[in-house]
Amino acid sequence: MFLKELHLTQYKNIEMENFHFSQPINCFVGPNGRGKSNILDAIYHLAYGKGYFNPQAVQNIQFEKDFFVLEGLFESALGEEKIHCSLKKGHKKTLKRNGKPYSTLTEHIGKIPVVMISPADNDLITEGSAVRRKFIDGILSQTVPGYLQKLLDYSKILSQRNALLKYFALNRTFDQDTLEVYNEQMHVLAADLFEERKSFIEGFQPLFEKHYHQISGGQEKSQVHYNSHLTDASLKELFEQNLSKDRTLQYTSTGIHKDDLNFEMNGENIKKYGSQGQQKTFLVALKLTQFEWLKKATQTAPIILLDDAFDKLDQQRVSQIIGLMKDEAFSQIFISDTHKERSLNALKQADMAYELFEL
Repeated sequence: MFLKELHLTQYKNIEMENFHFSQPINCFVGPNGRGKSNILDAIYHLAYGKGYFNPQAVQNIQFEKDFFVLEGLFESALGEEKIHCSLKKGHKKTLKRNGKPYSTLTEHIGKIPVVMISPADNDLITEGSAVRRKFIDGILSQTVPGYLQKLLDYSKILSQRNALLKYFALNRTFDQDTLEVYNEQMHVLAADLFEERKSFIEGFQPLFEKHYHQISGGQEKSQVHYNSHLTDASLKELFEQNLSKDRTLQYTSTGIHKDDLNFEMNGENIKKYGSQGQQKTFLVALKLTQFEWLKKATQTAPIILLDDAFDKLDQQRVSQIIGLMKDEAFSQIFISDTHKERSLNALKQADMAYELFEL
């Protein structure tokens, strides 16, 4: 996948910008507040139909303006793809591919493969399980047909089941037959989603270990473990075991919506025992593995977005990351950095064609 043109209108702090890209590496450099990250976020927005840093679309409209417009001209093995995304206050977001509007966002997911590497990724280590589930689901939604729809269906029924449990408590009543309707539907969906996640991690882990080893120079051993309630029992069995608990709590306490990933380095939790540099290396390895996985699954090299990703990494590791991307036969990389010389040194060492945009 290759981005040839990008047009932004009233997007975040950018009034209007037009870019034309011809090189495999494009680097935006300048002080904080110039809009470097917003340019990368615009590319991500065109790929996923929502921003990476703020998925609340209306908040991406420039201050005191009424709308934003994003347009990108991408080139793939199938030809050119013109993606249009716009939003006017009080109206529904518009997303078009080659002039034809999508009826649902799910139709667009996977059409423009993109991988973002950002300081915000630190949430994968520091925040709760929902962030890590989102990471898994984001990859599977692009590579497994029907996965995203099953996930949406599961979430919808989960909300209905939770509402029913609250209704029971509020009205001092209980109807097992009605609850069983939701239990059965969730059981079927959960079984499929669990198997997809389990299979994904089994294939993801060795690729991740390879990338972490290359970036760290083999200094540490790292692992990603998948934890799920469904490892030891079916969701139907779990519902039976936890019925009393669910009625007391008034929500569904077990299921794939509680799945999590354990990130370990040398057998220890990296959140507790990893340095900032080690955690950053871990996250970059995760994203490079995501890139490799998407490339193999879609037969298209994703566009890589490196948003200030070299923060907290030494020059040697910066050069290693760029070199790895070259070895992986990437298609295009976009980089934002406050340190012009740092980026230039890494790019020159990699001996790759690039273009520098100073903001």
